[in-house]
Amino acid sequence: MTRATLAKQPHEVASMFDDVAANYDLTNDVLSLGQDRRWRREVAKAVDARPAQKVLDLAAGTGTSSLPFTTTGAYVVPCDFSLGMLREGKKRHPWLPLTAGDATKLPFADDVFDAVTISFGLRNVQDTDQALRELYRVTKPGGRVVICEFSHATWAPLRTVYEEYLMRALPPIARAVSSNPDAYVYLAESIQSWPDQPALARRLQQAGWTKVAWRNLSGGIVALHRGTKPQQ
Repeated sequence: MTRATLAKQPHEVASMFDDVAANYDLTNDVLSLGQDRRWRREVAKAVDARPAQKVLDLAAGTGTSSLPFTTTGAYVVPCDFSLGMLREGKKRHPWLPLTAGDATKLPFADDVFDAVTISFGLRNVQDTDQALRELYRVTKPGGRVVICEFSHATWAPLRTVYEEYLMRALPPIARAVSSNPDAYVYLAESIQSWPDQPALARRLQQAGWTKVAWRNLSGGIVALHRGTKPQQ
């Protein structure tokens, strides 16, 4: 299949990302009108990585999202289940410890990371709640989670314009700049079907995270959720 269904069969989603790996970062920059760089800066601020801390960057793709953490002196592990993305990342950033892993069954021991983060990848996981529990499991007590994900615009006129862009403007732009435009149709549909900000916050709490809060970026088009693993 060239396009994963919204049922999100893992092998189909992985294959889809394998197909777009070479131009993925450039395509995202074009489709987001450059906003993705600002969103990633906000993620880095929220994670607040510090020297010698261990950071898990899940759904890291080619590792681009991991680079800000390396500049702080933290040890970052970029993890993704798309081997195509990881291969592309290894070409660009051979020094990064790129790791293959499934978000629902992470290849790490309990209580390893000071911070865990996932940007624009949680909605592509087959079992969201299991992924949140896995992130919780590998985080040290007192550690933190930061999730950056497309969400729902809070202002009705912006929501209308945004949804029109997703379903009408994004596909032809993707055809012009992407090696697999059908992948971006799937991504647009997955954004529309994703839970809103309060619903995702509740799922974080159900997974065990405390002090859960979120902050809207770009009018709620993107939301930054945060939580803490309680001290034992």
